[in-house]
Amino acid sequence: MKFGFFEFLQLFGALGFFIYGMKIMSEGIQKVAGAKMRQILSAMTSNRVKGVLTGFTITSIVQSSSATTVLIVSFVNAGLLSLVEAIGVIMGANIGTTITAWLISIIGFKVKIDAFALPIIALGFPMLFFNRSKVKSWGEVLIGFALLFLGLAYLKSSVPDLRANPEILSFLSEYTNLGVLSILIFIGIGTLLTVIVQSSSAAMALTLVMANNGWISFDMAAAMVLGENIGTTITANLAATIGNIHAKRAALAHLMFNVFGVIWIIFMMPILLSTIDSYLQNSGGSSPYAKPEAIPIALSIFHTTFNVINTLILVNFVNFIAKAVTRLLPSRGDDEEYHLEYIGTGMMDTAELSLEEATKETARFGEITSKMSGFLKELIEVKKSKRQIKLLSKIRKYEEITDRVEEEITNYLMKVSQGRLSNETSIRVASLLSIANDLERIGDIIFQMSKDISRKIEDEIDFSEEQQKGILKMLDIIDEAFDIMKNNLKSNYRTVSMIEAVQKEAEINSQRNKLRKQHLKRLEDKSFNVKSGTVYKDLFYSCEKVGDHIINVTEAITGEKEKEVKEQLTHV
Repeated sequence: MKFGFFEFLQLFGALGFFIYGMKIMSEGIQKVAGAKMRQILSAMTSNRVKGVLTGFTITSIVQSSSATTVLIVSFVNAGLLSLVEAIGVIMGANIGTTITAWLISIIGFKVKIDAFALPIIALGFPMLFFNRSKVKSWGEVLIGFALLFLGLAYLKSSVPDLRANPEILSFLSEYTNLGVLSILIFIGIGTLLTVIVQSSSAAMALTLVMANNGWISFDMAAAMVLGENIGTTITANLAATIGNIHAKRAALAHLMFNVFGVIWIIFMMPILLSTIDSYLQNSGGSSPYAKPEAIPIALSIFHTTFNVINTLILVNFVNFIAKAVTRLLPSRGDDEEYHLEYIGTGMMDTAELSLEEATKETARFGEITSKMSGFLKELIEVKKSKRQIKLLSKIRKYEEITDRVEEEITNYLMKVSQGRLSNETSIRVASLLSIANDLERIGDIIFQMSKDISRKIEDEIDFSEEQQKGILKMLDIIDEAFDIMKNNLKSNYRTVSMIEAVQKEAEINSQRNKLRKQHLKRLEDKSFNVKSGTVYKDLFYSCEKVGDHIINVTEAITGEKEKEVKEQLTHV
């Protein structure tokens, strides 16, 4: 059988068909169960056994441990899972990925499911044109499922028959009789293959096809499976490169878990493979060493047994693994504060999960602006010039941070809005965009206030004791408004009430009116310092503007207007 460039393209195209089908099916399932998937993850945080079961369940559904681990890394990045909880889920994902091998072994090679592929597509295709997003997503699930097995069928027919190509067969045979070195070589091939195709499930499918066609022996196929376990960690580590320190630790924990498993199984392989061989023969089956057709089932048993045993051993050392990766990847200290903490692993497969990250980042944005208010308050009180210079520099730095964070959140949300969104999700995106804009404006106003104070210091203008007390009182009320806003940003948006925020905004306006009256009265005094009065007036008016943007944040969260809530409170 000739295997030239055209045949290579056919094989590569078949692999693409398989991966694309898996991607469509996986994304469809995640869209159908997007919000529920988040609930499942939050419910499993109670103990590591539930974590393993959750990882197994999700990977069994989406048919890709890479997809699950990238998802888990994203959840760690978003602060929804701790490192210890994530390690348990990743362990379960390793067991869940073995389901792919069983599906292909039992369904893919026994039943000609590709014959049903076109009828399945015929069922799924009309569903894509429904208005309801859930029906569309189910259509994607069906079409993805059909494409996956069509791709598998093409893979089987595109793989060259090496028995008709002795030169390739002899090339492979040179590396199969080197004992442990052969195992290491084929582990490397499996790792490389998974890195190239970016899917352990696709690599497993290729391995099963090669073994089924007699390309490679049972023990070499098992070694390739071990390599695929290492290769599948690359996807999560790639995703974590642009994530925060917690995401990087979760990805490293996945790599450590799989590498350790491969190390100990290398020494146990002869015993385990011999046991599987004996079991198949005693149960009336064929020996995988004698008949290539028996390899897929034998390989599925090996894959599952290895991952289950590895998980049972290491699930007791989750805390140790967490401590180890924390030592290997120490925090960058204060610098970590100035990086996006939750957005950073790229877009999630569903808008709901993407919004979870954006919501967390927006809540943190609120913390940053609140800190700026604290710096400003200290700047008014402090008398030492060195501390004043340091505080002015800090406020300027934080203002630059607010600009960057607002831009990053906005860009991220704009990408989310390009997908297919439900009405509720569209409203949430709009509210988060509005909140990010208001928080950035708060940063701008506080920075401008710091410049006003800087001008006051340079011109050696002093506030009277009454002026100082008035501004500090105003900032105290602003800080209370910030606390309400931060609490609302961290809460479930559906449960947030406007009442407390509206009452605090009324208190800010009342204090502004009080200070304005006092200021106008002082202007009548000819000995009054006009320059001091100008800075003073600018400050309390700016404080009121900060209060306006703070109430805007809660309005965006609830979808209510301050005026409407005031009217309701008046009638009550």
